[in-house]
Amino acid sequence: MTSAELRRRLIRPGLRALPTPRANPFALGYLALLLGTTLYARFGDPDTVHRLQALSSTDAHNLLVHPALSLVGSGLWVAGPVWMPYFWAFALTVAPLERRIGGLRALGVFGAGHVAATLLSQGVVVATVAAGGAEPALLDAMDIGVSYGVLASLGALAGLLGPTGRKLALGAGLALIGHQVTGDPDLVTAIGHPAALAVGVALWPLVRGGGPRRPRRARRAPAWSAAPAARAATAEG
Repeated sequence: MTSAELRRRLIRPGLRALPTPRANPFALGYLALLLGTTLYARFGDPDTVHRLQALSSTDAHNLLVHPALSLVGSGLWVAGPVWMPYFWAFALTVAPLERRIGGLRALGVFGAGHVAATLLSQGVVVATVAAGGAEPALLDAMDIGVSYGVLASLGALAGLLGPTGRKLALGAGLALIGHQVTGDPDLVTAIGHPAALAVGVALWPLVRGGGPRRPRRARRAPAWSAAPAARAATAEG
């Protein structure tokens, strides 16, 4: 493969796929927000950070006392001290979805996955604790992060791809879920992650309804159609 072919087949498509402020205001704005909270969590006062994250946690008790605050607040933090993996997660899921359906609808998909998977997973936690299958301390376990929204975006994006791309996207999502379940068996994410991916798949009929509208350009009449009218006007004059 020559250098020109390499640029045409790999480099240029890869550069076009990167998020840009014009094409991805939602994805890049959200990433900037997450970068800010990640830096604050790392360099801010530890006690203050812990109190803010505890207030933002979507654990069962917080959802009962202040559901809106915890649902919104939990999406303002990343789970862990490293931000860069979330850049690539957004670049491969949220950003391409936003380019296809627009920022507002991408936000809707992200939010639907975050909320639905959170409520379902915490509902399972409450039921499990009530049945004696888990310790009551699980009702207060810290639950923050944006993985549910990312997986919902991946599931929705799969519905906009061709057959091969759809299989690869869903296969990647299932592989990530399987790796998490086997490597770090946690009841909350074991329920929430597959639920979030399923939410994205369930939204296929909505995301396939059309992408962002572009303004229509005025179409000029071709010269061959305008010529008879011009000749007629000249003859009448």
